[in-house]
Amino acid sequence: MAPDTRRQIFVNAGPIAQMSTSEVNKPLVGQQMSSEDQILPAGMGFVVVDGFFSQISATEELISEYSGHEIYDLQGRAIIPGFVDAHTHLLWSGDRSAEMRMRQRGLSYTEIAAAGGGIRYTVDKTRECMDFESIAESRIRTAISLGTTSIEVKSGYGLDTVTELRMLEAYASMKEKFSDMTIHITWMGAHDIPSDQIRKEYVDSLLNDQLPAVLDQGVADSVDVFCEPGWFTLEDTEDICKAAVDGGLSVRLHVDEFVDGSGLNLAAELGARTADHAIHSDEDARAKAAAAGTVQGFLPGTPYVLGSNHWPPAKECVENEWAWSLASDYNPNCQSLSLPMAGSLAAHRMGVDPLEALAAATRNPATTLTEGKLVDGIIEIGVKANFNILHSHLIESWCQTPGQSPISETYIMGERYK
Repeated sequence: MAPDTRRQIFVNAGPIAQMSTSEVNKPLVGQQMSSEDQILPAGMGFVVVDGFFSQISATEELISEYSGHEIYDLQGRAIIPGFVDAHTHLLWSGDRSAEMRMRQRGLSYTEIAAAGGGIRYTVDKTRECMDFESIAESRIRTAISLGTTSIEVKSGYGLDTVTELRMLEAYASMKEKFSDMTIHITWMGAHDIPSDQIRKEYVDSLLNDQLPAVLDQGVADSVDVFCEPGWFTLEDTEDICKAAVDGGLSVRLHVDEFVDGSGLNLAAELGARTADHAIHSDEDARAKAAAAGTVQGFLPGTPYVLGSNHWPPAKECVENEWAWSLASDYNPNCQSLSLPMAGSLAAHRMGVDPLEALAAATRNPATTLTEGKLVDGIIEIGVKANFNILHSHLIESWCQTPGQSPISETYIMGERYK
């Protein structure tokens, strides 16, 4: 081994949630998600070499083999993969806290938007903002402090070419600053319709001006569209996504958040990697999405902050072996970057097993951010050493302390985040 090789030895772990059984380039489904086969028993340890897992063995073997090295005693604490937050609206400016009172007076999301709130208020404030990089950096550091080691970040609060490009450029700077993280950048110019344009006019500008500029910039990895009645139609969404795919972007979509608008059905037809919200999608569309390899991305923080009792049907997905994931949906209305909080809602409100929720917050979303073999969201020899050490010796604790972080330490590429 080369003299400058960085090697770290961790021993005396509690149970280790590997999440690496079955085909590791695909999401876990059904009973796979809660299978005990995903968990190594307490008493194991692992070696990290130059940021990657290189060995997973019994503690006694590692202590004997590396007796001359510095060894880190995990003291029986449980180990889980780093979280993969595959749906965030990370960059925006403007405080919409006053909308809470409007919701409590019975106004709907659509009515609040019509009254000058919602996305369009944020757009105005975001266009005025000249400090995107410091905002993005602060929020990424917050996410890491809560155990997230890979993250998807969307534009979408500019709704004009200049601001959208500035947002994407700020994300590109974050990729350089946090080079050990996976940061997946999504262009979402089709998030809403600017107040000074009609829908058709704006869609034309997206196709003829904004998208070509985004492709020339070369920063975005994916496209996303808010495919919902009252926003972008199925035809709009198809046109924008097909043009983006022709330019080399992959597809992610917002669908069926408020009503069943056949968005998930379209996502399957387009081969979207993930179709998010999907609260009101019908069973046929869910089955079609599963067959197409489209993951249903559930965002329980959103119905929580909107005061809804209509939770995403994760249990139905488990029963039918349809792939699903969890994400924070960080945005001006849902200001949480905590996947443990999302996991708590999944367990306590959606009724899913804590291990199912963990698979949905690690391995499953990781499959939507990369092609080929996974390098995030699992603990396996040869993948990035992105992992969380819990305070507890029980894996299930990861989603049962919503008022505080269950994470004792977070490592990205084998380096402890401080």
